[in-house]
Order: sequence, then C-alpha cells, then structure tokens
Amino acid sequence: MTRPRTLYQKHIDSHTVCELDDQGHVLLYVDRQVANEYTSPQAFSGLRESGRCVWRPGATLAVVDHVNPTTPTRIATMADAGGARQVSYFEENCRDFGIELFDVLDKRQGIEHVVAPEQGFILPGMVVAAGDSHTTTYGALGAFGFGIGTSEIEHLLASQTLVYKRLKTMRVTVNGLLGSGLTSKDIIMALIEKIGASGATGYAIEFAGPAIAELSVEARMTICNMAVEAGARGAFMAPDDKVFAYLQNKPRAPRDELWEQAVATWRGLHSDEGALFDREVTLDVSALEPMVTWGTSPDQAAPVGSRVPDPASQPDLILRQGIQRALDYMGLKPGMPLTDVMISHAFIGSCTNARIEDLRDVARVVRGKRVAAHVRAMIVPGSTLVRNQAESEGLAQVFLDAGFEWRQSGCSMCLAMNDDVLAPGDRCASSTNRNFEGRQGAGARTHLMSPAMVAAAAITGHLTDVRSFALEA
Repeated sequence: MTRPRTLYQKHIDSHTVCELDDQGHVLLYVDRQVANEYTSPQAFSGLRESGRCVWRPGATLAVVDHVNPTTPTRIATMADAGGARQVSYFEENCRDFGIELFDVLDKRQGIEHVVAPEQGFILPGMVVAAGDSHTTTYGALGAFGFGIGTSEIEHLLASQTLVYKRLKTMRVTVNGLLGSGLTSKDIIMALIEKIGASGATGYAIEFAGPAIAELSVEARMTICNMAVEAGARGAFMAPDDKVFAYLQNKPRAPRDELWEQAVATWRGLHSDEGALFDREVTLDVSALEPMVTWGTSPDQAAPVGSRVPDPASQPDLILRQGIQRALDYMGLKPGMPLTDVMISHAFIGSCTNARIEDLRDVARVVRGKRVAAHVRAMIVPGSTLVRNQAESEGLAQVFLDAGFEWRQSGCSMCLAMNDDVLAPGDRCASSTNRNFEGRQGAGARTHLMSPAMVAAAAITGHLTDVRSFALEA
C-alpha cells in the first residue's frame, strides 16, 4: 500500500531526477524559471565564460522590473548608468541565448510575479525557480516555487536542474471567515506575527482551511508571496476550480483537449488523506483585526487598534533588545496608540499587492476623498496589463482625483532600486512585503499593511483602521 503523501512530497517526487545522498539531497528537474535584470547578470556571464548555452530557452521568461523607472509616462531611458547597464546587458543576454524578454516598453511588462501568472506561464504541478525569494507566490496556483541564488541560476539555465534538499512540511489551517475590511494580507501578517520571522525556516508550507478556500486566486498569491517572511522556502495551496477558472484562456495556458486533460490531472494535486506533516499550525481569523507593522521585521506587527509594545514587558533579553532597536529606528515610543503614528508617504504596489483586485480595494476606500495635504501617495500597478485594466474600469481616474500619483509598472519603492526612494526620516504606509531598515531608502521607516489600509492612511495622514470608512460594495 502506498504511503499517503503531502502535496509538497508529490511535487518533489515527480520532479526528482535522482537521489544524491541519504541526507535528502536530490537532483531536481525545474519546469520553468523567470529571470530579471537584477539577479541574472552574473549567471549569464558565467555561461559565457564557460562556453555553455541555455539548455531550454523556452522554459525561461525574462522581465525587466527591478531597476526601471516608473514615471507616469513610460520611458526606456534611465538616468542611473548602473541600472541602464543592467537592463542593456539583460537585453543582450536574452537575445544571444534565445530567451523571450518583456522589456520596459513591452505591453506585457511588469513585476515578474505578477506577469508570469497573468500570462499563464505558471501552471499547477510545476516546479518553478527564480532569482527572487518571492517566487513562492506561484504556490497559489498549485505550483511549487522557490527563490535561488546567482550560482544556482547559472546551473539552472545550463541544465534545467538544481541540486535541492528536501524540506520539512508544515500545514497551516486557516479557520473562520474574514470580516469586512479584512484581506489576505492581514491573514499572512497575523501568521508571521504568531510564528515569527524564522518560524517556518526549513519548511514548505501548505495553506488549507475554509478561509483559504474562500479567497480569490489573487488574494492567495499575497499569502504565498509573504510566507517567505516567516522563513519558508516554499508555500502553496491545492489548486481548485477558482485556480482553473483563473488560468483558463490565459495566453500560455493549454487549449481545448489539452486543457481538459490538464484539469483532470490537476484535480489530483492535493495532499492525501492521512498524510503526515512535520508541523501543524492553526489560525482562526474570525475575530482578526487589520494588521500593521510597528518595527523593522514583518513579524513585528500588531492589530491597528493596539499600542506600540514596551520592551520592558519582554522577559527574553534578545527579544527585548530587538524591540528596543526597532523602536529607536522607527522613532516610536512604547505604549503610544498605533493610530497616532503620522505618515509622510503612502505606497501601493509590489509583487505582494499590486494586482487588479488590490486596486479595486483601494478605489473603494478613496473614491470621493482626498489624500492628506502632507502625504505623498503613489500607486504603481503590478503590470502594464493591470494598469490598462485599471484605466478601462475607471479606477485610475479615481486615484488621480483623490491625489494619488498613477505610475507605470515595476518594483518601484518596494526595494528602492530606482528613482522611487524615501529620504531619511520619511515614514511610509506600504503594501509591500518587507520593512527592514533602509528597505525603502536609507533611514526611511516602513509600516506594512494591506492596500486598503494604505489607502485609509493616505487619506487621514496617519495609521488608520480602514473599517472606519464606509466602503462601497
């Protein structure tokens, strides 16, 4: 009798070329990879120096997203010479190695983890690797995605395989249903706060439960994207009819009989009944409140209606010192209400929260209102297709009327690699995934939250519970 297996084990078993040792190392076949201009240069240089070619060029999709300008009018020229060289070398490599490239002026350009799903380039059952830690996003489609380093990118391009060590398995069962004004961003922030920034280190997380089943595919992407902030090297959900509906008719998805055959196979992508996980975690979101971060790590988060923690109340010396360091950097005092925290900037974007559903949430909050006079508010859609759809639905005009900057797609202020950088002391309500020291600019302060919460903060000028707004249906 076959031993019941988890979905993760099925993914890895089906892609294992051979076992390399008895420590869990395997040679793993990878179906697809997505490349960007920031993490790929050294890998391509290595191929050139060794005289190797790319073994399966069609398995790679290349996207310019990290360093490109996001000015309201799309431009290809860059003032930064280093960034310009990264982009030009990327274009040269894609041309010479036969890889398809969505360059800055391509109508399909955008952030890689938004572009790949909307093109149907990622499908259930696939193993996907890329030089970006948030490749875990693809788990929302029933694929297994994980980030790799530059040397691994070179190996992958040359052989379509990686030396890989099997992970432990964790199942996170999310019970209850979200209340009004709550989103999947609040779910994953609550989980990270609960288990810690290293709570899933060494694990692949499978998300399950009634709250997950209720979420849209785009909302699920947010959860899988940020699972890496708890230390996970992979995160995914069993594909269901919502996933199949999302993928059907995507440009790269199978058609006709191939589609029917694919769906029939995909329906078997789930953990077997009785499969054992190395760790089980449960989370009840029925009474969840909107979450915000107060510190400099994604696990330093709390409900928006609470107060800044007091380091003196933490008995663990290391944790106490960490809290104090975070408060010193963030310029916050213990015990102050989080809703008293004033902001100078509001940023809505990133591979975590810049899809069309996120922008619809924002529009419901800001319609007929104005951004606070002292706040600079920016919206950077996740792709050019998302931008076009937002404009066709009238959302862009809502944003402009409210005083938001409506910009072109790219990573932008998520990691401050282009012109979108905060100054020292700036404080930003952000829909991104990381709030590390200097993440959005040296000396800048970042508070993570959902796009709707960022929108509420932009209007009031301070951290605000979005549930205090009368939201349209």
